[in-house]
Amino acid sequence: MAVSLTESERQNIRHLVYLAREEDLGGGDVTGRILPADLRATGRFVARKPTVLCGGVLLDTVAKEYNELIEMILWQEEGAHLEAGDVIAEWTGPAWAILAAERVALNFLQRLSGIATTTRKFVNTISGTSAAIYDTRKTAPGWRHIEKYAVRVGGGKNHRRGLYDAVMVKDNHLHAMIAGGIAEPLKEIAGLLKELRGEIGHDGFVEVEIDHLSQLPDALKLPVDVILLDNMMPDKLTQAVRMRDEAGLKGKVELEASGGISLRRVRAVAETGVERISCGTITHSAPAADIAMDIEIQKKVASGRQ
Repeated sequence: MAVSLTESERQNIRHLVYLAREEDLGGGDVTGRILPADLRATGRFVARKPTVLCGGVLLDTVAKEYNELIEMILWQEEGAHLEAGDVIAEWTGPAWAILAAERVALNFLQRLSGIATTTRKFVNTISGTSAAIYDTRKTAPGWRHIEKYAVRVGGGKNHRRGLYDAVMVKDNHLHAMIAGGIAEPLKEIAGLLKELRGEIGHDGFVEVEIDHLSQLPDALKLPVDVILLDNMMPDKLTQAVRMRDEAGLKGKVELEASGGISLRRVRAVAETGVERISCGTITHSAPAADIAMDIEIQKKVASGRQ
């Protein structure tokens, strides 16, 4: 299924591409001055190892940020599984401009494709269960919108985008309330959660985190959409699912497993019956995809150099 960019993600791409160009190009590519201004080239983005493509949609934005004369052909769709040697896209235009823009384009492709590839591995591993893989806020500063886009391209789902679009009561919130003199915070916050729900919009949700099964009965009484089960082993997760179902809340309150979710253990977690598995690994620890650019020099044309 095709994954569409949201408007906020498009804005994030334009902003990041501009910042990346300014960071890398600065006052100009001094080494590129050795090239004849009218030399024409084709640069082909090529996968060196199997990967899931993400970032092809921004290659034209990168190209035009450097030079309007760069023309692009995109050969692969977002989310496509690439084998080693597959050509992703081609740039044709002034050689100096293509070489100047190469590294920035590859940085985006490698990072985003790495996230999509890692996410796809997790998604495939839990195939056939009722669980879905969700991302977290553990993203590179400034890159959150497009990293969450890469998660969707890989087949995962997005959790909240920030502190503004969901109510999520974490364990540290509860600890702070206890330190502030509220002995049983889970019994005190029901009214507050109802008030806060009105501030998060139609697509928002209310979630509370617990780290002991003893907290679950109180959490199930709250007006929440999701209960996060933090750092629980599969046997505890299975028990939590049973307790939720026995309370008549299956289909009304989802259970989310989180904490130390690795590719090795994610299948066991999914088989407990939880609906959601949140995993910071798919963004903060995703290795960059092995993608490179192959250059072919063609002929001399108008340079477009200013």
